Amino acid sequence: MPVLVASDLDRTLIYSAAALALTMPDARAPRLLCVEVHESRPLSYLTETAAQLLTELGDTAVFVPTTTRTRKQYLRINLPGPAPAYAVCANGGHLLVDGVSDPDWHARVLARLAAECAPLDEVGQHLADTADPVWLRRHRVADDLFAYLVVERELLPEDWVKELAVWAENRGWTVSLQGRKIYVVPKPLTKSAAVREIARRTGAELTLAAGDSLLDADLLLAADRGWRPGHGELADSGWTAPTVSALPQRGVLAGEHILREFLRTAREGS
Repeated sequence: MPVLVASDLDRTLIYSAAALALTMPDARAPRLLCVEVHESRPLSYLTETAAQLLTELGDTAVFVPTTTRTRKQYLRINLPGPAPAYAVCANGGHLLVDGVSDPDWHARVLARLAAECAPLDEVGQHLADTADPVWLRRHRVADDLFAYLVVERELLPEDWVKELAVWAENRGWTVSLQGRKIYVVPKPLTKSAAVREIARRTGAELTLAAGDSLLDADLLLAADRGWRPGHGELADSGWTAPTVSALPQRGVLAGEHILREFLRTAREGS
């Protein structure tokens, strides 16, 4: 039976220059491969060793990139190895099959959101009314499914995020603070639901997962085995679960270690 490997991307497998955490002497820093260019600028990296591991993983398991990125943002990424047959974008709002969103899946997601959550317009209006231009840099809507803010983190009042989380909770939404971005996402919009659908379609009986943020918690809990790096929202809060390994590694080397664990476990499982 195939092994399914569902992994978050940003700050789990791939890293911006600011998130690399290259704390070793320069001469010992790993060689890096750029896997994303945006507006003619290099944006995301992994180590060359990680690139080789990911290539091997693609030949060993069903590798599924599982991201909160929109489809457009995801398609900017050029990962090494075989092109994934499946990908999860917009936190589960889109299930891509050979790069194309499955319309039936998307329709099911929209129906559930309409039945269980306050509308996106209400959330967007609340953000517009309460966010302070002193620290707000951008307000975006992702694939007409959820909203996120880009902020100046050092100016952001901690109480504002807590108050937003309480407000959102009462309306069926959840809040996640990741670096300079605040995500406000409907609770039924989950990575785990889309990954379960892919497991059903592929016949996978073993699912492995990795992620660093609150929006990855449901994915990690749904997997048979999971890993989280030593940085990010889950690590900062001390989040753990019986089937999830909390790694000490931080930054781009954490991504490399996660891929080693994926490959080793997938080979044992298959």
